[in-house]
Amino acid sequence: MRAQLIATALAIFLLTPLGAIAQMTEPALTAEQRMQARYPQPVRVGDLIGLPVLDDSARTLGYVREIVRTNENKIELIVDYRGFLDWRSRPIAVPLAAVAIAGRQISSLDMPRKEYASAPTWQSAGVQTLPAEAMIRIALSRH
Repeated sequence: MRAQLIATALAIFLLTPLGAIAQMTEPALTAEQRMQARYPQPVRVGDLIGLPVLDDSARTLGYVREIVRTNENKIELIVDYRGFLDWRSRPIAVPLAAVAIAGRQISSLDMPRKEYASAPTWQSAGVQTLPAEAMIRIALSRH
Protein backbone atom coordinates (compact mmCIF):
# COMPACT_ATOMS: atom_id res chain seq x y z
CA MET A 1 0.00 0.00 0.00
CA ARG A 2 2.78 2.41 0.93
CA ALA A 3 4.74 1.60 -2.24
CA GLN A 4 1.64 2.23 -4.35
CA LEU A 5 1.08 5.59 -2.64
CA ILE A 6 4.70 6.63 -3.22
CA ALA A 7 4.51 5.50 -6.87
CA THR A 8 1.32 7.52 -7.40
CA ALA A 9 2.79 10.63 -5.80
CA LEU A 10 5.95 10.28 -7.89
CA ALA A 11 3.93 9.84 -11.09
CA ILE A 12 1.87 12.95 -10.35
CA PHE A 13 5.02 14.94 -9.61
CA LEU A 14 6.78 13.80 -12.79
CA LEU A 15 3.75 14.34 -15.04
CA THR A 16 2.86 17.80 -13.70
CA PRO A 17 4.62 20.60 -15.63
CA LEU A 18 6.96 22.69 -13.49
CA GLY A 19 5.12 25.88 -14.44
CA ALA A 20 1.90 24.48 -13.00
CA ILE A 21 3.64 23.66 -9.73
CA ALA A 22 5.08 27.18 -9.55
CA GLN A 23 1.64 28.67 -10.22
CA MET A 24 0.15 26.64 -7.38
CA THR A 25 2.72 27.89 -4.88
CA GLU A 26 3.24 31.53 -5.96
CA PRO A 27 0.51 34.14 -5.62
CA ALA A 28 -0.44 35.91 -8.86
CA LEU A 29 1.04 39.39 -9.20
CA THR A 30 -0.86 42.37 -10.52
CA ALA A 31 0.36 44.18 -13.63
CA GLU A 32 1.68 47.03 -11.47
CA GLN A 33 3.60 44.60 -9.25
CA ARG A 34 5.17 42.94 -12.31
CA MET A 35 6.12 46.38 -13.63
CA GLN A 36 7.82 47.30 -10.35
CA ALA A 37 9.79 44.04 -10.50
CA ARG A 38 11.14 45.10 -13.92
CA TYR A 39 13.12 48.03 -12.50
CA PRO A 40 11.16 50.98 -13.96
CA GLN A 41 13.38 53.87 -15.06
CA PRO A 42 12.55 57.53 -15.75
CA VAL A 43 12.12 58.48 -19.40
CA ARG A 44 10.95 61.59 -21.21
CA VAL A 45 7.55 61.19 -22.87
CA GLY A 46 8.85 62.77 -26.09
CA ASP A 47 11.48 60.03 -26.38
CA LEU A 48 8.77 57.34 -26.51
CA ILE A 49 6.67 58.94 -29.25
CA GLY A 50 7.16 57.10 -32.53
CA LEU A 51 8.81 54.01 -31.03
CA PRO A 52 7.63 50.62 -32.35
CA VAL A 53 5.71 48.30 -30.04
CA LEU A 54 6.73 44.68 -30.57
CA ASP A 55 5.10 41.41 -29.52
CA ASP A 56 7.04 38.48 -28.07
CA SER A 57 7.87 37.26 -31.60
CA ALA A 58 9.47 40.65 -32.41
CA ARG A 59 6.66 41.54 -34.84
CA THR A 60 5.61 45.18 -34.91
CA LEU A 61 2.16 45.75 -33.43
CA GLY A 62 2.19 49.49 -34.06
CA TYR A 63 3.86 52.75 -33.09
CA VAL A 64 3.36 54.99 -30.05
CA ARG A 65 1.25 57.99 -31.06
CA GLU A 66 0.89 59.72 -27.68
CA ILE A 67 0.91 59.08 -23.95
CA VAL A 68 -2.04 59.99 -21.75
CA ARG A 69 -3.09 59.97 -18.10
CA THR A 70 -6.60 58.64 -17.45
CA ASN A 71 -9.10 59.86 -14.89
CA GLU A 72 -7.99 56.93 -12.67
CA ASN A 73 -4.43 58.39 -12.74
CA LYS A 74 -3.17 55.49 -14.91
CA ILE A 75 -0.73 56.13 -17.75
CA GLU A 76 -1.53 54.60 -21.13
CA LEU A 77 0.32 54.51 -24.43
CA ILE A 78 -1.84 55.27 -27.43
CA VAL A 79 -0.59 52.91 -30.11
CA ASP A 80 -1.55 52.93 -33.78
CA TYR A 81 -2.31 49.20 -33.93
CA ARG A 82 -1.79 47.74 -37.36
CA GLY A 83 -3.91 44.70 -38.03
CA PHE A 84 -3.52 41.93 -40.57
CA LEU A 85 -0.82 42.84 -43.12
CA ASP A 86 -0.55 46.36 -41.61
CA TRP A 87 -3.96 47.17 -43.05
CA ARG A 88 -6.28 49.73 -41.45
CA SER A 89 -4.45 51.00 -38.40
CA ARG A 90 -6.47 52.30 -35.47
CA PRO A 91 -5.50 53.81 -32.11
CA ILE A 92 -5.78 51.65 -29.01
CA ALA A 93 -4.83 52.29 -25.39
CA VAL A 94 -2.11 50.09 -23.90
CA PRO A 95 -1.50 50.25 -20.12
CA LEU A 96 2.02 51.34 -19.22
CA ALA A 97 2.23 48.39 -16.80
CA ALA A 98 1.88 45.95 -19.73
CA VAL A 99 4.97 47.13 -21.62
CA ALA A 100 8.69 47.64 -21.11
CA ILE A 101 11.38 49.48 -23.02
CA ALA A 102 14.26 47.66 -24.69
CA GLY A 103 16.59 50.10 -26.40
CA ARG A 104 14.70 52.00 -29.11
CA GLN A 105 11.65 49.74 -29.04
CA ILE A 106 8.87 48.85 -26.64
CA SER A 107 8.09 45.23 -25.81
CA SER A 108 4.52 44.23 -25.08
CA LEU A 109 5.03 41.82 -22.19
CA ASP A 110 1.65 41.46 -20.50
CA MET A 111 -0.67 42.14 -23.43
CA PRO A 112 -0.57 39.50 -26.19
CA ARG A 113 -1.24 40.24 -29.86
CA LYS A 114 -4.81 38.91 -29.71
CA GLU A 115 -5.67 41.50 -27.03
CA TYR A 116 -4.50 44.26 -29.36
CA ALA A 117 -6.81 42.96 -32.06
CA SER A 118 -9.80 42.84 -29.70
CA ALA A 119 -9.07 46.13 -27.90
CA PRO A 120 -11.61 48.89 -28.47
CA THR A 121 -10.65 51.87 -30.59
CA TRP A 122 -9.33 54.59 -28.29
CA GLN A 123 -11.46 57.65 -27.61
CA SER A 124 -9.78 60.77 -26.23
CA ALA A 125 -12.61 61.81 -23.90
CA GLY A 126 -11.64 62.27 -20.27
CA VAL A 127 -7.87 61.91 -20.58
CA GLN A 128 -4.95 64.29 -20.27
CA THR A 129 -2.27 64.11 -22.96
CA LEU A 130 1.17 64.28 -21.36
CA PRO A 131 3.55 66.90 -22.79
CA ALA A 132 6.78 65.78 -24.47
CA GLU A 133 8.85 67.20 -21.58
CA ALA A 134 7.02 65.17 -18.92
CA MET A 135 8.88 62.34 -17.21
CA ILE A 136 7.33 58.92 -16.57
CA ARG A 137 8.75 55.62 -15.34
CA ILE A 138 8.75 52.63 -17.69
CA ALA A 139 9.91 49.08 -16.99
CA LEU A 140 13.04 47.61 -18.56
CA SER A 141 13.06 44.59 -20.86
CA ARG A 142 15.78 42.36 -22.25
CA HIS A 143 14.31 42.06 -25.74
